[in-house]
Amino acid sequence: MIRCLAIDDEPLALKQLVTYIEKVPFLELAGKASSAVEAKMFLQNDTCDVMFCDINMPDLNGMDFVKSLASPPLVVFTTAYADYAVEGFRVNAVDYLLKPFGLDEFKRAAERVRERSRPTPAPSQGGGGLPGSPSQGGGQGEARGSSLYVKTDYRVVRIDVSKIRYVEAMSEYLRIHLEGEPKPIITLLSMKKIEEWLPDNFMRIHRSYIVNLEKVQEVNKNRIILDADTYLPIGDMYREAFQRYLDERFLGR
Repeated sequence: MIRCLAIDDEPLALKQLVTYIEKVPFLELAGKASSAVEAKMFLQNDTCDVMFCDINMPDLNGMDFVKSLASPPLVVFTTAYADYAVEGFRVNAVDYLLKPFGLDEFKRAAERVRERSRPTPAPSQGGGGLPGSPSQGGGQGEARGSSLYVKTDYRVVRIDVSKIRYVEAMSEYLRIHLEGEPKPIITLLSMKKIEEWLPDNFMRIHRSYIVNLEKVQEVNKNRIILDADTYLPIGDMYREAFQRYLDERFLGR
């Protein structure tokens, strides 16, 4: 069981958090607090695995509270203001629930908590993707972290970077296609901006596409094949850079 601490200065919001925690089988309510000060007192005498913490609270807001902890547990922030998403990313929050949120959104955040709570497997010697493809760490990706936040459908959602298959541009919006998700996340963002945030195993292969090189299954002429239904074109401007990438890793004659 994952022990949870619910923190919110609004009684109804706190009651909702407690109710939602009790509806998720793998979560256990360890305690509740109506202020960051009260939550700090709880942590001096008890422990929890994750805090569902409101940000806008009197005396000490949730963000400053988390920053004040020497070894904070996992954190899911809850607030009515989307402006805190980037700062939430900086303190490595698991997720960010924008009020008002429903049980389904809460359950998705709980699943991310469960994923983060699992022990990290030892790195394998083999690895998927193309032979010799870059690792998930390293370079810009290491500096940025393993997740990013985007706004979609009036919500701010966390994206696990390793699950991104490819990014597709459409006018001023992006479609972010994720492994295991039937629908892409659509967000108002530029290709240049997301390209700056993605780690080194992502490559721009077309004016409209950025691909996760670790998801590539085959390269056929001027196309990249991710699976039986997904073919991405390689644009003229990007062909030389992609060919260099292949040449550096090609083991044939």
